[in-house]
Amino acid sequence: MVATTKSTNGARLWNANYCKVMAANFALFFSFYLLTPLLPLYLSTTFDAGKDTIGLVLSGYTVMAFCCRPLSGYIVDSFDRKRVLMLFYALFFILFAGYLAATTLLWFAVVRTIHGGPYGALTVANSTMAIDVLPSERRNEGIGYYGLSNNLAMAMAPTIALFIYHHTLNFNLLFWIALIVAGTGMAIDATVRPRKRGAMADNDAKTTDQKPKRCRFSLDRFFLLRGWLLALNLVFFGFCFGVLSNYLAIYSHEVLGRTGGTGTYFALLSVGLIASRLQGGKGLRKGLLARNAAEGVMISSIGYTCFALFRNDAAYYASALLIGLGNGHMWPAFQNMMINIAEHNRRGTANSTTLVSWDVGMGIGVLLGGVIAEHLGYKAAFGVVAAMQVAGTVLYYIRTRGFFEERRLR
Repeated sequence: MVATTKSTNGARLWNANYCKVMAANFALFFSFYLLTPLLPLYLSTTFDAGKDTIGLVLSGYTVMAFCCRPLSGYIVDSFDRKRVLMLFYALFFILFAGYLAATTLLWFAVVRTIHGGPYGALTVANSTMAIDVLPSERRNEGIGYYGLSNNLAMAMAPTIALFIYHHTLNFNLLFWIALIVAGTGMAIDATVRPRKRGAMADNDAKTTDQKPKRCRFSLDRFFLLRGWLLALNLVFFGFCFGVLSNYLAIYSHEVLGRTGGTGTYFALLSVGLIASRLQGGKGLRKGLLARNAAEGVMISSIGYTCFALFRNDAAYYASALLIGLGNGHMWPAFQNMMINIAEHNRRGTANSTTLVSWDVGMGIGVLLGGVIAEHLGYKAAFGVVAAMQVAGTVLYYIRTRGFFEERRLR
């Protein structure tokens, strides 16, 4: 067989377009995580909302993202990806202004729910663009490093948000910052110059007769049916992170009596995410996706269990590092596994399926987390989180890992 692509060592991973897409992704997630940890507190103090109401309002964002992501995968695979990307980013940017205009709980709930649509579509479009601008032989590794932009945003945004709020007690300032950062990300993405779709098909399939075609309208264009068990497994892990990311601040304040430290928790969690991405890059480059995922889900299980069972400072902060390390190994591995069982012209669908699965888990976690906390308390809610993480880990080891290996295409 004649080699038609550069060797792994010769292919350039950190090209200009890839760096721009990563920077735009950082802005996307920074603006998102700047608000996420403090929204329960904002709804409670501004609108006097109860725990179950907070869960209902916040879950609308995730539910809308879930509804839009399958369709966005089809759109990304069927139309000009750059134009689709800019449309979604513009909508995501504009809707931040809605938080500033919301003067009632109902109006805020409507804006928050609608905002989930462009957010869900944008994450699919931007990550698919990242895949497009990567050399095919460095794709597994590149997708892993792409997640560093998410992790850096997660490390910085909550810490900055909590610092600003504690010194200003001004939520509107945070909304303005999120709006400006999102606009900056949109401007960066506008400068990306993707390759032609036909050229990408030739490079991946090693043929010259493949040209981009309008995708046939069918169920498999919205959800990658070949990856159904991978998707189901991700729901378990999304549930856990949904409860943690949305209720950590209020749990720490009401149950643990902490007036500070939440920002440090998110920072440590992100340190773990970043460290695992860097360390796991070698495994991704070698295609050891199932092994990376196995290590990740096990480490995360230990972290969530420590968080649920122990109340001391050592366990509190250690759980952040462990969950970060675990999720940093698990997430890029699962994303790559989904892509590796999909044809090149279904990358958008593969990405949307991965993200939709996470959204489903996050949405269920946010909604049920609030309900459980309302009736049984936050200790019970995080006990359920630990049990769900362990259940998802068991499912991965006994079935999902083999499921992937049976369907792997490349």
